[in-house]
Amino acid sequence: MPLSMNREVFITAAVTGSGGTQDRSPHVPRSPQQIAESAIAAAKAGAAVVHCHVRDPETGVPSRDLGYYREVTDRIRDADVDVVLNLTAGMGGDIVFGGVESPFPVADGTDMIGATERVAHVAECLPEICTLDCGTMNFAEADYVMTNTPGMLTAMGRMMTELGVKPEIEAFDTGHLWYAKQLVADDVLDSPALVQLCMGVPWGAPDDLNTFMAMVHNVPDDWTFSAFALGRNQMAYVAAAVLAGGNVRVGLEDNLWLAKGQLATNAQLVERAVTIIENMGARVIGPQEVRDKLGLTKRVPRG
Repeated sequence: MPLSMNREVFITAAVTGSGGTQDRSPHVPRSPQQIAESAIAAAKAGAAVVHCHVRDPETGVPSRDLGYYREVTDRIRDADVDVVLNLTAGMGGDIVFGGVESPFPVADGTDMIGATERVAHVAECLPEICTLDCGTMNFAEADYVMTNTPGMLTAMGRMMTELGVKPEIEAFDTGHLWYAKQLVADDVLDSPALVQLCMGVPWGAPDDLNTFMAMVHNVPDDWTFSAFALGRNQMAYVAAAVLAGGNVRVGLEDNLWLAKGQLATNAQLVERAVTIIENMGARVIGPQEVRDKLGLTKRVPRG
């Protein structure tokens, strides 16, 4: 299909993630208050969407604690800036095998739970968007497998749709897009869908442009997509995504650096993305425009 540059771009800020980055930068937020404050600062810098995980406030280790999600959600909704809330639903699908000769029993770090529990915080907090990782893959470290079976994805996707929360399909390779299209064909997910193209995550799709364009060409014409790359290519993919007709994601989940030797904050990464987008002649759109574009429902703070 012919590609055209996106002139109306929204920015997602992925503010903390679930990687072991908490001790690599003082700017990676840990507590619910820190995560919310970093998300609010990113929104003030120009992010229309904030994508949030939660962590143990003391250790910084990734968490699934419902109370942490509730606090982050409430703090963001009570803030003096509007932003679309996007919560992860990727936690709880982790298997760390015991080794090549004795894979069972599984090792420390395994965190496998059922579909309902994986979506419990989404049902509780009702964000406008939540993520749905549409495939299983070898994920970075040794014997760790990110596990999302077809049955699990069907169950989780139906729950999200019934809750009125729009899934953001996380696609780490072309096969994930293939299955996402099947979920839409099976009426598990509504169409047009929302996709995040995740580039450069070992061992998914590498972040070369040929692979990126193969991913883009596998997104249906009427779907909305965004894209990011890890590390040093994060800002290059701001430009690449806009040129390919998409939206962009930046943030400390994917990259800790603003420049060589200069650790970034989430707000600084968003500000850099805004500069790139505007210098390309495009406009950064706000949260209400994103809601209108994607058909999202804004939830009000709890009274």
